[in-house]
Amino acid sequence: MRRILVVEDNESNIYLMKFILEKNGFEVIVAKDGIRGVEMAKQEKPELIVMDIQLPKIDGYEATKRIRKVPELKDIPVIAVTSYAMTDDREKTLKAGCTDYIEKPINPESFINIVKKYI
Repeated sequence: MRRILVVEDNESNIYLMKFILEKNGFEVIVAKDGIRGVEMAKQEKPELIVMDIQLPKIDGYEATKRIRKVPELKDIPVIAVTSYAMTDDREKTLKAGCTDYIEKPINPESFINIVKKYI
């Protein structure tokens, strides 16, 4: 089964993303802070990572940078999910190593379309 790591600390967002992803046949694993997200990426080697930007311990930018430094993880798509919607925020996520960017609140249809684009 295709596995996706969701790094998110908000229970409502976790519930929504898990629901959408599992309904579309993905296995979902969850990390609730940036440090754990990096650890789980190393352990689980998911096919795709959905990364919240505002996280406890380390933010999504730093977590993505750390994931990108691990040779076997450097090619895994990382989709940033953020409530920041300014033009330079998109650039900042891409510069940190994210593959794409989704704005909150999450639109279920565009969310799953972006995920499917990379898997």
